[in-house]
Amino acid sequence: MDHRTVVTGTGAARPEPFPALAGSRASLERLARRALPVLLLAAAPWSAGAEAQRTVASPMPSAQTAPVGATAQGTTEYRLSNGLRLIVKEDHRAPTVAHQIWYRVGGIDEVSGTTGVAHMLEHMMFKGTPKVGVGEFSKQVAALGGRENAMTNRDFTLYYQQIGKQYLPRMMELEADRMANLIFNKGEFEREMKVVMEERRLRTDDSARGTVYEQLLASVYVAAPYRHPVIGWMDDLVNMRLEDVEAWYRSWYVPNNAMVIVTGDVNPAEVRAMAERYYGKLKPHPLPLRKDQIDPPQIGIKRIWVKAPAENPYMVMAYKVPRLRDVEKDVDPYALEVLAAVLNGYDNARLTRELVREQRLADDVNVGYDSINRGNSLFVLDGTPADGHTTDQIEAALREEIQRIAKNGVSPEELKRVKAQVVASQIYKRDSVFGQGMEIGVAEISDISWRNIDRILEKIKEVTPAQVQAVAAKYFTDDNLTVATLLPQPIDPNKPKAKAPEGLRH
Repeated sequence: MDHRTVVTGTGAARPEPFPALAGSRASLERLARRALPVLLLAAAPWSAGAEAQRTVASPMPSAQTAPVGATAQGTTEYRLSNGLRLIVKEDHRAPTVAHQIWYRVGGIDEVSGTTGVAHMLEHMMFKGTPKVGVGEFSKQVAALGGRENAMTNRDFTLYYQQIGKQYLPRMMELEADRMANLIFNKGEFEREMKVVMEERRLRTDDSARGTVYEQLLASVYVAAPYRHPVIGWMDDLVNMRLEDVEAWYRSWYVPNNAMVIVTGDVNPAEVRAMAERYYGKLKPHPLPLRKDQIDPPQIGIKRIWVKAPAENPYMVMAYKVPRLRDVEKDVDPYALEVLAAVLNGYDNARLTRELVREQRLADDVNVGYDSINRGNSLFVLDGTPADGHTTDQIEAALREEIQRIAKNGVSPEELKRVKAQVVASQIYKRDSVFGQGMEIGVAEISDISWRNIDRILEKIKEVTPAQVQAVAAKYFTDDNLTVATLLPQPIDPNKPKAKAPEGLRH
């Protein structure tokens, strides 16, 4: 699952299954997370920080560029002397390449009062350098037959291009240029801020489910930065200054906070030489101190009701659960992944079969859990009641199904079927060179080595019925639960239908 707000992409947004997806490139993030064998979900925003975040420093790199390691799967890692990490995965089926640059900074790193600054900088990154004019970056990639875009997430910011392999040096040159030489123009900032504000209105303020999910997360978390939307609170956008965005850029867009992932028809040694030529000349500097904010223990169920214009009621439940920290020692995150799949991980899984098809209690139900995050995880369930039924009935039915598993467990046959679905999904997603890069990047951003990606799949396959039963009994209590319910309000028939603002990339 993925309960992160992916603020990015080209085209219209479809939060799947949960609303707060702030952009259509969400499909890319879902691709990455399902490729790690994570199962589904989409959605929401955040921010965090404290004044102490703006002090001190990670050590400066000094080693020469050298291979860090390689696997039989054709993956090689290098670290440049300026701290930039380079990961190359060979896939020679077609003469194409995916070039991705990941900055380990997102909504989770924001200081309260400037939420949305990470996403705003993503927009400004297309506004030119002394060498590349406003909008020229995208035009140059398109002229070479490539595709490009970017995404801002609560945990990272990503820029990418998919293109013929012969143009990889030009992609590195373009990205290295804007890492170091971005122009901050007040007029461009003001124009782009209007686009971002309209983006927020379109995807959250004018979306009933988007509003519900944003309010849910603001209620789930008291102190942790995941309570803030990645796109930012509107008041923070209104009061944001160009200087805030430039300071963010100067603080975080440096080689020692970046990771370049290249997948496709390439030779690792040649890619390393290109990276040295274009990225190697960039200077590192100490990063701001990252300061984790941990939520106090929850001491009872939380409930909120949200009024918004909508045709149908809707409810969403979020349980606080652990994320994956130690690939070898952890057990519960793998069992939670499998539990999510048992409930709703394939077409004939329990909830869809029983609540939608057999009982006709719900028009739709969804489940999601994402074990791969920088911060803590949630296990989220949602549903829309069918005609003649209520959100209270949906909540009761979802709770009952989890308690049934906690009491009776799952059969070995059902577990075998679920695991087969997970493995098949993993293999399918790796058909894409872009997906392979996303798989590596999402893991690495969350301090899970790419070397352990296959091991994660093996650990999922080792989950037992007893472990699934144990997590169903352990975590799904009222003291871990927040429930948000949409109370539909009349829809104004005269209100114009919202349209994507002109110039919206994401």
